[in-house]
Amino acid sequence: MHQDHPTTPSRLPVRLRRLTPWLLAAVWLAGSGCSVKKMAVNKLGDALAGGGTTFASDDDPELVKAAVPFSLKLIESLLAESPRHRGLLQAAASGFTQYSYAFVQPEADLVEDTDFTKASAIRDRAARLYLRAKGYGLRGLALKRPDFAAELAREPGLAVRPFKAADVPLLYWTAAAWGAAISLSKDKPERVAELPQVEALIDRALELDERFDSGAIHAFLIPFEMGRQGAGGAPAERARGHYLRAMELSGGGSAAPLVSYAESVCVQQQDLAQFKNLLEQALKVDPNTRPEWRLANLVAQDRARWLLGRVDELFLTDGQPDSEKEE
Repeated sequence: MHQDHPTTPSRLPVRLRRLTPWLLAAVWLAGSGCSVKKMAVNKLGDALAGGGTTFASDDDPELVKAAVPFSLKLIESLLAESPRHRGLLQAAASGFTQYSYAFVQPEADLVEDTDFTKASAIRDRAARLYLRAKGYGLRGLALKRPDFAAELAREPGLAVRPFKAADVPLLYWTAAAWGAAISLSKDKPERVAELPQVEALIDRALELDERFDSGAIHAFLIPFEMGRQGAGGAPAERARGHYLRAMELSGGGSAAPLVSYAESVCVQQQDLAQFKNLLEQALKVDPNTRPEWRLANLVAQDRARWLLGRVDELFLTDGQPDSEKEE
């Protein structure tokens, strides 16, 4: 049986922003006065963190996979010079999360049948990348509340209350990275015990802006609800509510909610018919309809194909939902 896919973002806009002339300025001024150098670094940081071209519309995931590490290391090098740059901290949190989710962790699933040791090593690396992303996210949130990490560990629900709508991206990416790391660390009780902190972050993000990134928070919560403890109602019903809302907010243009619901809910309920139906719908999504989601949809569709090829391992029944079987 394969490892659970992480509770991660529904989109994959790993961003390598346009390298403006400020990049050259930052290099040329490396030996100049600190204030001038800092200004150049911050200007480049603003460019990297605030827009420009992205990899999100690329139609070649392998090309993006090879190029993204340069973007991430550039962001880290700039953070070394300007450690309190909020935009760079957010870019690092989102970038490392998405890179691990799309290009590192899936490799473990592909090699697990032939080399379990290698698969375990890859998952360990993926977890480390998620934790790196989480660290950048917490640093970004701590710019407003210096003791935030300690407050979050002590009283999660209370600690997140001061954050506002402008903080939703950092709340979301921190939760996504942290939740993904926990999903790969089920043999580490101390990490699993951190789930209430993830819940507080994502629930506050949902409360502040449930439309964020065309339903990304709802897509995150599809698999998350299946493992949430102490919430009201049936986990599958909560997950379905988030699935329907994610589909609505994305206008049906994102394959990710379909794949996530099939993998996290249909497999657990052993509903083979719906599993196949949802994945076939995901494969019918035209990546070119929403160019800004092209890469994310291609990655989700790769996952859908992989899952369809694992039916015999994922389903141990005739595919009839457990809820419909006779007692």
